[in-house]
This record gives sequence, structure tokens and C-alpha cells, in this order.
Amino acid sequence: MSSESTEQHDLSPKDSLEGNGQYSAPSRIRVELERESSPDFQQFEATNQCRHYPRIHVEPREKSNTNFKQFAIKKLRKSCQCSPTKAKNTIFGFLPVLQWLPKYNLKKNILGDVMSGLIVGILLVPQSIAYSLLAGQEPIYGLYTSFFASIIYFLLGTSRHISVGIFGILCLMIGEVVDRELNKAGFDTAHIAPPLGMVWNGSTPLNQTSERICDRSCYAIAVGSTVTFMAGVYQVAMGFFQVGFVSVYLSDALLSGFVTGASFTILTSQAKYLLGLSLPRSNGVGSLITTWIHIFRSIHKTNVCDLITSLLCLLVLLPTKELNEHFKSKLKAPIPTELIVVVAATLASHFGKLNEKYNTSVAGHIPTGFMPPKAPDWNLIPSVATDAIAMSIIGFAITVSLSEMFAKKHGYAVRANQEMYALGFCNIVPSFFHCFTTSAALAKTLVKESTGCQTQLSGVVTALVLLLVLLVIAPLFYSLQKSVLGVITIVNLRGALCKFKDLPKMWRVSRMDTVIWFVTMLSSALISTEMGLLIGVCFSMFCVILRSQKPKSSLLGLVEESEIFESVSAYKNLQAKPGIKVFRFVAPLYYINKECFKSALYKKTLNPILVKAAQKKAAKRKLKKETVTLSGLQDEVSVQLSHDPVELHTIVIDCSAIQFLDTAGIHTLKEVRRDYEAIGIQVLLAQCNPSVKDSLARGEYCKKEDENLFYSVYEAIAFAEESQNLKGTCIPNGLSLSSDQLDK
Repeated sequence: MSSESTEQHDLSPKDSLEGNGQYSAPSRIRVELERESSPDFQQFEATNQCRHYPRIHVEPREKSNTNFKQFAIKKLRKSCQCSPTKAKNTIFGFLPVLQWLPKYNLKKNILGDVMSGLIVGILLVPQSIAYSLLAGQEPIYGLYTSFFASIIYFLLGTSRHISVGIFGILCLMIGEVVDRELNKAGFDTAHIAPPLGMVWNGSTPLNQTSERICDRSCYAIAVGSTVTFMAGVYQVAMGFFQVGFVSVYLSDALLSGFVTGASFTILTSQAKYLLGLSLPRSNGVGSLITTWIHIFRSIHKTNVCDLITSLLCLLVLLPTKELNEHFKSKLKAPIPTELIVVVAATLASHFGKLNEKYNTSVAGHIPTGFMPPKAPDWNLIPSVATDAIAMSIIGFAITVSLSEMFAKKHGYAVRANQEMYALGFCNIVPSFFHCFTTSAALAKTLVKESTGCQTQLSGVVTALVLLLVLLVIAPLFYSLQKSVLGVITIVNLRGALCKFKDLPKMWRVSRMDTVIWFVTMLSSALISTEMGLLIGVCFSMFCVILRSQKPKSSLLGLVEESEIFESVSAYKNLQAKPGIKVFRFVAPLYYINKECFKSALYKKTLNPILVKAAQKKAAKRKLKKETVTLSGLQDEVSVQLSHDPVELHTIVIDCSAIQFLDTAGIHTLKEVRRDYEAIGIQVLLAQCNPSVKDSLARGEYCKKEDENLFYSVYEAIAFAEESQNLKGTCIPNGLSLSSDQLDK
């Protein structure tokens, strides 16, 4: 046996070799070179034909052995410690208003905050009344909801620009739950509820004088406030357990598709008000199609006065909305067209006595002041708890995405968990005051930002406008036609319905996102909003799995005069090292795509199983027309080994795009290495990230530390070339290679 010795050298950057395929070393590298004492090797080294290979070694840090019990006790002790500083930080963290309000710059910010608060408040008045119909509630409850949400978010919110209040998609979801529970309780959902303070006794409404009897309106807000309470509880719980990560499963394409699909459902639900029809609200799978069937069956009952009013409002609102959008850079504030239309329509309905003459449907009596607080109906919690989950996630996802978008635009930070707390309490507290679920809304947030909003103080101004309406102005909207409110709701769907214009661009950027958008949109519109969201989430996760199940893979070549490797199928004039193939797999390697990895690798290099079988067959028949090399067979064994004129001796797997491995992935790499080594081909791994290295170490892929693992593809190729040269100096059975073969 030949003796072995190890020699270590310190190389400086100038020692790096150029033009011979070796790796350029950093300033200090440890070089380990096994030397054979055979005469052939000594003669080879003497003629300076052997190249020294520099191998990079990095010493890992020692991992501290932390006892889990001690760690938990330390964390618990730290959490339970109380000090004045910690108490102050906790209170200030929970109530951000205590931090920014004392530092409020009155001269710089007050004008913008007052202006934006006034304009948003003016816009919220008609929208709150209109969206109440969508939620199956009386108009007063929409005003309550917007008022309390503005006040609470002022105290707890961290975003300076978003407008938290009534939101169309959530109102639609609440309305579906309310109608379902009303049907269970035996109320007629097509029946128009009497004014507040009245109950039904047979066919005659009677004033309530003694004990309050819960009529249809009372039961509807009980359902709405209960589901709102549960949604708030879920949001606070998510904030407490810091599980805001659930919103990452709602991609932009999914949310956009969901909002667009739900907008079709909202439009359908409001169509009956535009025509003046009294129809039951359809729920469940296919409610959109069912509603349109009911509308066309009852089309002959259309109230002509409501239809004319709706058309006139559309002719006014749609062009002015477009003008506001077109000239928003020149206008200091958008024209409050909705409020103008509401005032004009109310006056026309009142003085024209449209309700008495043409039997038009009107908003009815809207009381002033506030009703006494009332706890949610605890008996309804089992029925609505599941519905509240989807509402809480949608509300949080939209609120956080909007707050982060505007915070990034204006250069400040928001806290996602605090936003969760703020939104949760915007639902919990108002649920005791006859309110329903809220979240941020893009349209009002854009108005708020464009009109000069500087801080959360603008929310207080908005609340004051709503308070004025609640205390004084609300009863004046008695004669307002519901068809006008329906038109306002439909016109505000413009943004969501115009998403179809963005589809060609989305298709060019990402076809997968476009498919997710379509699937979520169609399922939300044609099946139901809740099922649409669930289907969208499941389908988007399936798409992620599908992408990793059949990922891209390619062979790599060396860019001339560099150490960079790129795909030979994507770029021209790339150099390939003789006898070496570099393979890249662009996905995690785990149980789903392990077979795809193997088949792609075997297809782009050679199939070692077929080669081994052919070798056995050739040995058995003792057919040796040509020498069977270490890496392949001749054409006559019907196996295509390689298109290269030189035999294949090394496969380098570029692991830079492999994020992680599981046990199946580690087993696959072991299997691949074993199959290739059986036919004399070595397998090297390059550019493994720390996660992959840890997995390989735990899976005992390497017999020695960092064996066959390299920091770069270039380093792995240099090692492969040198190891091949060393094999040529001392081949078993006394065989030797010629100088021409060695050069190859």
C-alpha cells in the first residue's frame, strides 16, 4: 500500500490560477492534497502536470445547547416581570394615540386633517345608509358603524391614512348571514321592516309602549352584531397569538378576484331596488343566478318611478365619478356628487310625494341619537361563529395590506399585530352599540390621502360629521328612495369591476396569477362568497404545489472569461467542461417532486440504471466490440450515453435554487449518487444553502464533513478535473493513460 501524507499551503489571491479551469482562491485557503508514492505519480508531479486544487473550509460556530425548560422559564419570567417602564411601554403600545398626539404639529397638520375628515365624512353619510341595505339592516345602523369605527381606530390604529368603516364586501357577507338566520327564525326576508320603534301585530303596526318585542329589524341587528362580535374576537385572538401570517395565503390576485366576484353578487342584490321589486334574497350556492331568475320572472312588476329615478342617478353619478378620477390631480377635493344626489333625490321624493303617489320604496324613519347598548345574542354564537372566521380574515387582510401600502408610500411604519388589535376592537366594542363588521376600504382611503390627510386625527373629524347627522340631520332622509341608495352602491363597484381591464397585463406578467384570479372570481360570483374565498385559497395553494411538482431544470455552461454558469438552453456561446455536466433544479426537493428530479436529471445527463443493465447484458454475452468505459457504453448496446465526444465522469448538481430537503429528498440524492457511482460517475453538490446542508448532515449524506459539498459550481468543477487527473496517474491493474488522454 502506498503511504499518504497531507500538505497544507497558504495561498494569496495572486496564487489563483487562470485559464486552467482551477478555482480562484481567497486570501487564505487550506489546501489538502493526497499524494501517491508510486513512481508514476512522482514522475507526473515532477513534470508539473499535476494541478493543486484549493478547497475552501469554513469553521462553523458552536451551537449552544439550550434547555427548553430553562428557555421557557426565562421567557415566562421576563414576560411576567412588571416595572414602571414596561407598564408604560405596554400602555403606549396598545394606545398609539398616546405616543403621537402629544407630538402633534398643529400648524403643519391640522388643515389637511380637517379637510380630509370633512370630505370623508360627507362621503360616508350616503354610503353608510346605502350599505345598510346590503347588510340587511336599517339605515341608522350603518351610521352607527361608521361613527364608532372612526373613533376607535383613532385611538388604536397605527396607520395615518386608511379609512376604517363600512365596507361593501363585508356588508354583503353579513347580509347573507342575516337573511339565513331570519329565515330560520320565520321572518319573511322579502318583507319590508316597519320603522324602528314599531312592531307588527298581524297586519297592523303598533307602537311599543311597554316591554320591547324583538321584531324583524331588531332580530336582524342582533344577528349582525353577534357575527361582528365574533369576528372581532377572532381578530384580537390572532393579534394576541401573533398569527397575522394567515393573511399571506391571500395573494393580491386572489383578493382582487374575490372582490370582483363579490361585486357581481352585490350588483345583483341591488338590482331589485333599482327596479322597485320586492323579492326574497337568495342565499347559498348559485344565489346570483337564482336572483336574476327571480328578477326576470317579476320584471312586469317593475316600479316605473323607481326605474326612472335610478336611471337619472346613474346618468349623474357615473360621469361625475369619471370626472373626479380624471381631474383628481387638479381638484383640491373630489366633488361630493353622492351627497348632492341624495339631497336632491330626497327633496324631489318629499315634495313630489312619490311614496304616496307611486308606491316607491323609501328609507323610512331614521331616529336621532343613540340607542342603549345591548350585548350580542349569545345564543346565536354557534350559528354564526363559522361565518365570522372568513369575515375576520378578509377584514384583516385588506386593512393590513392597505395600511402597509400607504405607510411605505409616505415613509413610516405600521405594526401588523397592533392593526389586528385595532380592527378587532373596532368590531367588538361597536357590537354592543348595534353595529356590524368593519374594515378599511380602498376608495375612501384614496380620497382621504388625496385630500391632505396627515394623521389619524382626521378620523375624529369624520366622526364629528357623522355625529351631526345622527343627532340632527338623520330624520330628514325619511323620503329618500331605496333605488337611489342602490345606485350609490352599484356606482361604488366601478373599481372592482374595472379590474377586467388589467387582465391582459396580468396575463403577460403571470399566467398562473391570472388563472387564480379567474377561478376565485367565478367561484365567488357563481357559488357563494365564503365558498369562493375557500376555493380561491385552496386553488392558489394547489398552484404553488403544482409549480414545485414540475419545476424547471436545465444543464449549465460556463460564461466565457468568468466563473458564472447559466442555462445552455437559454444562452448561446457557453462553454462546457469535457466529461462534466452541471445540472440545476429550480425548486425544493421533497416527496412531491422527487421523481421529477430524477427523471429530469437522467434525461439531461444519462440514465445510470439503463447503463448498468446494458453493462451486465454486455458482460453476460461477452460482446466487446468497443471498450466499455467508466461512464458509458458504445452505440451498439442501444444506449445513448452522451452527446459529448469525451466520456462522462462527473455530475455537478447546482443546489442554489433548492430551498429545502425533506427525508424523501435526502433519500433521492443518496439513491442518485449510488446509481451513478455504480457506473463510475461521481456526483458533487454545489452552492447548498445552510438549510440544505443541515438536512444533508442530519440525513448522513456525507461520510465526512463537507465531503462532496462545494461553495460554488466553479469550485466543484475544479475538484472534478483534478480528481480525474489524479486517477490517470495511477490506475489499478497497472494501466496508464497516454498524454493525449490525460489532456482530455
